[in-house]
Formats: sequence, structure tokens, C-alpha cells
Amino acid sequence: MSVTAAKGFTAAGIAAGIKENGNPDLALVVNTGPRRAAAGVFTSNRVKAAPVLWSQQVLTTGELAAVVLNSGGANACTGPQGFQDTHATAEKVAEVLSARGTEIGAGEVAVASTGLIGLLLPMDKVLAGVEKAAGELSEHGGEKAAIAIKTTDTVHKTSVVTKEGWTVGGMAKGAGMLAPGLATMLVVLTTDADVDSENLDTALRGATKVTFDRVDSDGCMSTNDTVLLLASGASGITPAPEEFTEAVRAVCDDLARQLIGDAEGASKDIRIEVINAATEDDAVEVGRSIARNNLLKCAIHGEDPNWGRVLSAIGTTRAAFDPDQLNVAINGVWVCKNGSVGEDRDLVDMRYREVTITADLSAGSESAVIWANDLTADYVHENSAYSS
Repeated sequence: MSVTAAKGFTAAGIAAGIKENGNPDLALVVNTGPRRAAAGVFTSNRVKAAPVLWSQQVLTTGELAAVVLNSGGANACTGPQGFQDTHATAEKVAEVLSARGTEIGAGEVAVASTGLIGLLLPMDKVLAGVEKAAGELSEHGGEKAAIAIKTTDTVHKTSVVTKEGWTVGGMAKGAGMLAPGLATMLVVLTTDADVDSENLDTALRGATKVTFDRVDSDGCMSTNDTVLLLASGASGITPAPEEFTEAVRAVCDDLARQLIGDAEGASKDIRIEVINAATEDDAVEVGRSIARNNLLKCAIHGEDPNWGRVLSAIGTTRAAFDPDQLNVAINGVWVCKNGSVGEDRDLVDMRYREVTITADLSAGSESAVIWANDLTADYVHENSAYSS
């Protein structure tokens, strides 16, 4: 049930007419309490969509009562009118929920949008859609909400972790424009644990650092990335901070893997593990460089264990290493040893969906994992045949 798996939440997903194809395109998630604690992380792109700017502003209070999300339009690069439209959407959510007995203000409503950049949303449809979604709110509405936020996603993405007496659930959208600084993703996480906003923020930032921030599909950073974590406190249980952070991380990790698995046009999921680095930052930098090497991504698509392209990617970084001590394995076969030819590359079996690249820097004891995917003709078609 994704975002409604935790007690204290209702959700809905409906077709408001924002998308021309008539598919579901507006979701509403409501925290019915008793607590309304919240935290969020957003794109690090300097060009930020109006909903990101709004949601960052309202989250300064550490409380949210509702989140409204739309697909079919990003409301990014739309000037003052776009921000006014975001404000109007939040006002509408507050109005219809207050009329139904949940007294809230617009400053307790986060807004998230996804779709084509540079177009104003059809506000008559958005506002009517909010009214319709409010009428369909349900404790079983999590799946419909997840479906409503899809864009080029082929499947909706949900995850739940249940502990003794409390739960963390979540939904995500994202299939392209995936790069660190989050991705072109909208994520809503919910929990019925009794956790304040400060601890929510700590848990969320710790989780996203090693999950969503290490998904790098195509090296492109979105203007709309939003990850929100809401706590209702409905379980009455306050878990240990470490246990809570681990549960949030597990949900984020599952959703991040689903994002990579549904990446536009991909035929391979690539797990890039950098080991024996001098620092974790070095490991992450090397992993991202490998993930963004288009020549390597094409080779992986062609099932060619071209380790030379891995070395060339490592060589563009500032990480500490000796070129003559680099080792590279592809699917467990050490095809490069000490910066030169290693085991027979014909031993590498690349027939399956997941490909593992291990880069050993021989410079320390730190490590990091980055997830990427191959570069295919289908990806080019997806991003050239129509606006997305």
C-alpha cells in the first residue's frame, strides 16, 4: 500500500486531465496525525521549479499535513505565474481538506510536479483535480497515488518496511534524467513512528546520501527532484534513531533500485563498486565518472567487457591512485590487473540484466557503490521522438 501502509495516512490518485492521454496525473497524500512532522531534500540544481521553491519554504516549520503531486507538467521555468500557481494549488488543498474536517493552512501543504519544463499548468484542471482527489482519499489509496505520478515510467514504484509496531512506506517516480543531486524523481515516504522533524531530517539525509544520490542513469540533473518524509506518530512508538534511519534507508534503497531498473531504454543495470579508495569522496567521484562514461555504457549494452574505458574514466578524476596499481573486474573476472591486462576477457559472462564493475584503486580502505545503466538506441528514441 506504499504511502498508506503506515497508520495515519490517506491517499488518492486520479485523472485530472493534465495529461492529454487521459492517464492518472494527480495524487494527494494526507497525514491525519496526531503528529505532522516532516522533512525533505531537494534537487541541488540551481534552476529550481516553483514547487521545489514552495516546498522548501513551507518545510522550514518542520510540519506538513498534506502533499499534492502532479505529473504531466513540471511547472519549472515558469516565472512568477508558476509560483503563484503552486501557491494556489496549496491553498486549494487546504480549503478542501478543511471543509472535510481536517483544518490546515496552505503553509502545511507541500507541492511537487513532474513533466515537461517551461509550460504553465492548466490550473482549472489542477484545482478541480484537487477537489476530486480529496473526495477519493482512502487508507487504501497508496497504489493509485503512485500510478498518478508516473511520466515515462513503465511501472509504478512502491516499497514498505514493517517493524515491530511501526512502518515506513513510500512511493517514487523516475525513469530518466537520473543523476546525483537526487534524480528526476518525486518520492513521498511516510511513517507512523513518533519521530520529530529534526530526527526525520537526520534519517532522510543519511538515507538519501547512500541511495538516491548514488543513482546515476544518464548524468542529467532535474529541476524538480523532491523527496519528502512525513511522520504521523499514529503508532505511538519512538524507535531508536539508528533503527529508524535503517528502515528509511531500506525503503529508499529499494525505490532507488526500482528507478534504475525502469530507466528509459535500459537493458542492463550496472552496479559500480569502487573499493580500496583513499576516501569515501574519492570512491564516489570515481564511481560517478565510470557511470557517466557513454563509451563504456555503449560497450555494456553490446556485452563488451571493455575495461579500458573503465580505466579512462577513472583517470579523469581527482581521486588518489597510482595508474600502475589499478585493478578492474567485470562480473567477477579481473580483466585488468596492476593497470594492465589481467584475466581473459572472454571469461566475462554479460548475458544477464545486472552487470557488476569493481574498480580497485589500491589507495586505502574506503568504498562506495553507484548504480547506472547502459546507453541504448531506445534511450535516444525515448528522448528525441517527443518532448518528455
